[in-house]
Amino acid sequence: MTETFLDIPVDVTTTEDALGAAAAAVAEGPPLLIVAVNPEKVVKAQRDPELRAFIEAAGLRIADGVGLLVASRLRGGRLRERVTGIDLFLGLCGRARQEGWSVYLLGARSEVVHAAAQELSRRLPGISVVGLRDGYFARSDAVEVASEIARSGADLLFVALGSPLQEAFLRQHGPATRARVLMGVGGSFDVLAGRVPRAPQAMRALGLEWLYRLWREPRRIGRMLALPIFLVRAVLRGS
Repeated sequence: MTETFLDIPVDVTTTEDALGAAAAAVAEGPPLLIVAVNPEKVVKAQRDPELRAFIEAAGLRIADGVGLLVASRLRGGRLRERVTGIDLFLGLCGRARQEGWSVYLLGARSEVVHAAAQELSRRLPGISVVGLRDGYFARSDAVEVASEIARSGADLLFVALGSPLQEAFLRQHGPATRARVLMGVGGSFDVLAGRVPRAPQAMRALGLEWLYRLWREPRRIGRMLALPIFLVRAVLRGS
């Protein structure tokens, strides 16, 4: 089931549903592209046709933004569970360890992606990280990067290049990686590596992680303005 916000689709799903979809993709295909959607990305997609097309083409669009849940409730929609990108990333890695799936990490600075891989191995002993690479490569090298990922045999590919670079890489080169599950994870490697702290659990439970991030990074205020713009437009339009 899908709900639209300013004509951008978001799937009414749960974390367990997403993990199940990933398992099906690894077992029998087709490959699954997962996109984390938040109000900022919805507003951006209004003026970026390539981003809009990318979201529309994804196999699973998770609601990674409390503003989506608020808008859905205000207009009588069915979206009730926030599936955050970082929590799904970690959940997929946990399932990978259980099922023997292989993982590739692409993005962030070299020391960050290496620290993230080490932390995954610490938390999930036995997880198969078959490759990693930082995000500081020339765009002209993207084809070779995709070939490198394909040669690794990775089942799951997590791309942390930031938006819109990670969407561009996945759109243009995702199929060539031959990964079964592909997902852009933004700053998740920095969080996993301990470089950027997450909000306390109590704030996350209340949907206030955005406020914590704003307190930590006041320069994000411009980006946060997308939330009220989104709410007004989405509730008034109803779709």
